[in-house]
Amino acid sequence: MTLAPPRAAGGSLIQTRPLRHPDSADAGMMTRRGWWLVVLNVLLPGSAQVLAGNRRLGRFGLGATLLAWTLVIAAAALALFAQPWLLWLTVGAGWLSAAVLTAVQVLLVGSVILWIVLTMDTLRLVRLVKVQPASRLAIPVVALVLLGLVGGAAATAASYVGTARDTITSIFGSSGPSLPASDGYYNILLLGADSGEGRDSMRFDSISVVSVNAETGAVTITGIPRDMPEFPFAEDSPMRDPDLVGYDYRNYFEGHSDPDCGWGSGINQLTNAVQVCREDDGVGLYPDAAAQGSSPEIEATKDAAEGILGIDIPYYVFLDMKGFADLVDALGGVKITVSERLPKGGPPPGSGAHDVDSWAIGWIEPGEQIMDGDTAQWYARSRYTTSDWDRMLRQRQLQEAILAQFTPQTVLTRFNEVAAAGTAIVQTDLPQDKLPEFFGLVTKAKDQQVTTIELTPDNGIPETDIDFGYVHAVIQAALHPPTPTSTPAP
Repeated sequence: MTLAPPRAAGGSLIQTRPLRHPDSADAGMMTRRGWWLVVLNVLLPGSAQVLAGNRRLGRFGLGATLLAWTLVIAAAALALFAQPWLLWLTVGAGWLSAAVLTAVQVLLVGSVILWIVLTMDTLRLVRLVKVQPASRLAIPVVALVLLGLVGGAAATAASYVGTARDTITSIFGSSGPSLPASDGYYNILLLGADSGEGRDSMRFDSISVVSVNAETGAVTITGIPRDMPEFPFAEDSPMRDPDLVGYDYRNYFEGHSDPDCGWGSGINQLTNAVQVCREDDGVGLYPDAAAQGSSPEIEATKDAAEGILGIDIPYYVFLDMKGFADLVDALGGVKITVSERLPKGGPPPGSGAHDVDSWAIGWIEPGEQIMDGDTAQWYARSRYTTSDWDRMLRQRQLQEAILAQFTPQTVLTRFNEVAAAGTAIVQTDLPQDKLPEFFGLVTKAKDQQVTTIELTPDNGIPETDIDFGYVHAVIQAALHPPTPTSTPAP
């Protein structure tokens, strides 16, 4: 026997479930019901349908909502109590990280689509024609604004996740072997050059080594003059093998030349010596370079930097100055204090640097300023009214300013722009599985002062006849300062 629902006197249904069976003739109650449905749709998507509409759709929405909150809580727990595991899973696990980020992006996009469906269905359930006139516009406007805010946030997050995945894959897609810290440090060769039109080969305009303490995150940057001559290569470098190089490497410093391709003895001339001037483009010297995300001239420069500083340098990061301005602009500019007036541009070939006013396309004035990308690029390049040593100091100043500008607020608000600029200008052989550890070290480094060492005459290193044993001692003293000992009381 089926029991009929209770009826009031006169035969109408008793409104014991006003959300599902409202009295449509009561505009006040329909208005209150409409606002409740909108609130429920925001707080617990799917609950409005379970209570007042299609229960199957509502249960699906509730299940998706609970799954999303479960994943958010799990991610928050990992971030708080197991951050290395979260970083490994999302950025350090190679193809698995790419798969995880893709899954997160799909879930975010799916949540946006589902919430749009649930919001539209909720507005249908409200039955706007039955609510009070003042709420007929207010309810859909509020619902759609909330949809735009929450859905827009989820869509932005999906975009960020996709950008992060593509950036990591692009920059760290091919890399060298993953190695432990050497003598307590990760040493990375930092190279800067311009691949723009008019460059017959990409010789490195900026050469430095970034040493990151594997425990404290303390950073030491050592600048190597691009024209430094008569340097030794690392002991195990193929540049020391005459059979591979074609001549004794020591002759490299004695003006070795090729009839069709001449070059000098400065360290930045290794591009010509190792790649441009060889029929095999340097593959015979460094056969594994390309497979490990590097190139022969970069590997030779690594070997030279190791010989100069006396430390192991397994990795490099190359910055293409052609896109450097885009990165600075993506960060919103960098704060720099300029000590002297500098010209933008350079003299025509063969004309010398005289009469600056005739060729300068602009000036960088002294004082503190927020530089845009174009100004920062000329600040790093300008050398015709100063020296190469001054330019090295300015480049180091820019490196520190850019590092300081990488704040969470800047990265989050300009994420896609920063990622796009970084992908365009950065090339490296850093292994992806090192990223979680490096992220932790970068976080520590931001709270510490960067130590800089410039191998220039102003710091006791002559332009020629350099005592590299002394250079090694300087580097070791900077990286491993003696521990102060207390004097015992008499």
